[in-house]
Amino acid sequence: MHSGTCMWKRKFLIVTTCTTVEPVTDWLKQQSLPNYSELDDMEYMYDLFSVIIHKGGCYGGHYHVYIKDVDHLGNWQCQEEISDSDVNLEALQNDDETDDPLMILKAILLQEEANQIPVDQLGQKLLKKTGISWNKKYRKQYGALRKFLQLHPQIFLLSTDESTVSLLRNHFTQAPSDLQRSREQILHALASEPPGLSDNTSCPHWFDINDSKVQPIREKAITQQFQGKESAYMLFYRKAKLQRPSEARANPRYRVPCHLLKEMDAANIQLQMRRAECDSANNNFELHLHLGPHYRFFNGALHPAISQTESVWDLTFDKRKTLGDLRQSIFQLLEFWEGDMVLSVAKRVPAGLHVYHTLDGDELTLCEADIADGEDIFVWNGVEVGGVQIQTGSDCEPLLLHILHLEMSGEGSKCEQLVESPHVFPANAEVGSVFTALAIPVGVILTNSVESAEGECWTTIPKEDMKKTFREQGLRNGSLILVQDSDTDDNSLLPRQGRWTSSVDELNWLQVKNFCQLESEEEQVQIAVTTHTVVFDIRIKAIKELKLMKELAENSCLRPIDRNGKLLCPVPDACTLEEAEVKMGSSLGLCLGKAPTSSQLFLFFALGTDIHPGAEMEIIVEETLSVKDCLKIMLEKSGQQGEMWHLRKMDWCYEAGEPLCEEDATLKELMICSGDTLLLTEGKLPPPGFLKVPIWWYQPARLSGHCESWDHSNCASSQDSSWGATPTQGAPVPEPADVSLLYLGDVKISEEATLVELKSKAMALPSVSKLAVQSTALLRVWTVENKRPSRLLRTGWRQLKEYRLGRRAELCLELLQKEEDLGPRDVLLRTQLHIPGERAYTLPMDLVWDTTRGWTAGSLRQRVADFYSLPVEKIEIAKYFPEKFEWLPISSWNQQVAKRKKKKNQDTLQGGPYYLKDGDTIGIKNLLFDDDDDFSTIRDDIGKENQKQLALEKKKSREVLRAQSSDVFSNAEMVTRPRGPEASLSIHVASFR
Repeated sequence: MHSGTCMWKRKFLIVTTCTTVEPVTDWLKQQSLPNYSELDDMEYMYDLFSVIIHKGGCYGGHYHVYIKDVDHLGNWQCQEEISDSDVNLEALQNDDETDDPLMILKAILLQEEANQIPVDQLGQKLLKKTGISWNKKYRKQYGALRKFLQLHPQIFLLSTDESTVSLLRNHFTQAPSDLQRSREQILHALASEPPGLSDNTSCPHWFDINDSKVQPIREKAITQQFQGKESAYMLFYRKAKLQRPSEARANPRYRVPCHLLKEMDAANIQLQMRRAECDSANNNFELHLHLGPHYRFFNGALHPAISQTESVWDLTFDKRKTLGDLRQSIFQLLEFWEGDMVLSVAKRVPAGLHVYHTLDGDELTLCEADIADGEDIFVWNGVEVGGVQIQTGSDCEPLLLHILHLEMSGEGSKCEQLVESPHVFPANAEVGSVFTALAIPVGVILTNSVESAEGECWTTIPKEDMKKTFREQGLRNGSLILVQDSDTDDNSLLPRQGRWTSSVDELNWLQVKNFCQLESEEEQVQIAVTTHTVVFDIRIKAIKELKLMKELAENSCLRPIDRNGKLLCPVPDACTLEEAEVKMGSSLGLCLGKAPTSSQLFLFFALGTDIHPGAEMEIIVEETLSVKDCLKIMLEKSGQQGEMWHLRKMDWCYEAGEPLCEEDATLKELMICSGDTLLLTEGKLPPPGFLKVPIWWYQPARLSGHCESWDHSNCASSQDSSWGATPTQGAPVPEPADVSLLYLGDVKISEEATLVELKSKAMALPSVSKLAVQSTALLRVWTVENKRPSRLLRTGWRQLKEYRLGRRAELCLELLQKEEDLGPRDVLLRTQLHIPGERAYTLPMDLVWDTTRGWTAGSLRQRVADFYSLPVEKIEIAKYFPEKFEWLPISSWNQQVAKRKKKKNQDTLQGGPYYLKDGDTIGIKNLLFDDDDDFSTIRDDIGKENQKQLALEKKKSREVLRAQSSDVFSNAEMVTRPRGPEASLSIHVASFR
């Protein structure tokens, strides 16, 4: 091992290595070893011919090999010798001629390999070599660097994703005169770099080899590579007197075995093929040729006269070739073509295909002609298509507009219906041409905009602007305009007294369905409304058009209908549609009964916690009514008796929420609103400050993974025994699974009591006395969520209110074999050892993991290995997710990557995707006997299949419900308004650990 200064020539016979690279400045010197001076110097003189350097650590790094070309096999020519435009860019900042950024960027690119560099690194190269940044000197005049490159496509070629830039071939293979001129423009003010080593055939040169490329390197550059504590090198020497035979010079096949030559030739052939494929992939464009004879012009744009496949041909073409080559290739491809051929750039617009500009200049390459990959090329004679003269250019681009106008809904009907129809107009056509298209002599045009803070707004186009074009008016594809003639009645949107208004209210429709259970000629009608229409007016008009009795005007209301066909809370008569938040195009139901007043609440209520569609009942009460009185009214209406009931409010996910404990509080004080659903739940609430907690008995699973016959029979027998009384709060009985919970009874206890006192009360239950539990210290307490243990309650002296259990909490007890004392940083895990050769696990064993040193995967793996007396490198562990029937392997590799990236939030098993906590199941595999990476069991397969079947059944039930609700609108004849796109909603929940 050598730790001193490394020399180019030494006088010893060993290979030299070094673990830390110091500045290698004396390699070029020759030194003699001590005690060898009396011998022939040349006999023990060795030349350095190879250096291997590794930079990095034990987890990864990068290798470089520097080797001397002893046999002159390589083509040693540095980049600065390839390009005649090499200059010293450090002097650019002090010269007036460097104000042209084109010359600077071209000089930088000429020094790069393949004249290509990432755009992000181009600015860094400019700053490094000139000492001045692009933003400081050029941005104000030329704009951003990427934009500057885009504005000079004749010089710079950007990749498709604009991540890299390179010089076009004609700019680094220019004529000698042009090259000399470029040199003179730069070199007259810049000092050239001193020439490097010439290609002297008598002096072998060095090459730099790594895992991506091979390039020449100067000897002085090697001494500056990879200095630092994280680098290590190895030096290789050869005798200085060793002379290679003359036939080995520049002969790479010298004394190479034949079988290796064959392998080398085959590899070279494959490399050439791969290079050709890469060149084709990087330089080929995919062009879509639209053949003019296969198109026809109608409805303002070009459309295929036959099928799309026959009208459009795909052509792969080299982007480095010229337009003349492209035209010649198309001529050869289209043997049937006669006459002139014109190539034009076309684009697909909503109205169809439109021709923009003609491609001129056959000497231009495709890149210089601004042809992009996937471009649409229209092949035609340049004048007409199918006998129709075609207008080209962006000025006459066809616009697809949606026009709304009023029409009679049927013969003899007095009801006008708003009809939407698409029309195509050239962008340079006058706005007044809309009247000609609709056969309306004169009228008014209103455009729709969403600039108003209150939503959509209709703006009238003045008469003097009718001569403007659609583009000047700001209309684009998909714009919505409303057209009215002058003969519209008083309900028209036309202004009165000859004045033109700037805006009008939104016009739309509502559907009103008859739910009064009275015979009517019409089941539903369509009412024209605005956002400021009063609900009372809509209701009276609906009664008239439905031809119902006038008495309903005093005893009816309008109720919105949701997408499932459910009637929602009635809308107050005094509100406008905007105040009631009723959307245009929605449906309302005309129902019997008055709408609630401003001091009343319309509530839904149902019995039990499982609510089925249509099971809700309705009631109108005063908002000042107390919870106790509201409960009595609901019990009377539902036909229930007794005092063992309480109310719960249904939460946002349609589940029973927290109970309404304050019976004397008013509904208004508890923030109960119209439309809320209350649930009548059996069971008397405990007094304030007390809890009524259902207690379960937890029996850990048996052998996991085999058939579930034992679990089923065990649960069935348990439920038939005297234990299985039904919990008073409606707690569901768990389904047979790997966790068996048996209901013991309810415990009423104060929130001030401790966990030990809760255990004592639970032991007093009749069902627990049969188990002969000797001490409360042998009982472990868990909370129950989703029919399985969830959170472990530790530290028995703490009060129950400190655990924040809530009034819906349920607890389960687990019997221990011995007492335990878990610390605040101890985690209790259920570990199961996988049985080799079977898809099953042994009985679970409790493992206590001390997380004082962190929640890392490596710490957990070490704890599991110590617990089972196995080598840590011969085990694999995974966490089980019972709700998904999936196993997630826990690997320490992600932890190491996270440490190197300094992402501390990922270096913990408490976070995603593991979310490790007390009671989680950890599967262990012994790799000495079981090298399969599958942790799943037969029960997991059955569970996943059951989940799929359940999802399919839910999907079918939703489809049936949707089909039933669609009957509400089955008889509607008007065009329904399309729904807007749904948007995702992200909810950030902070961590409360």
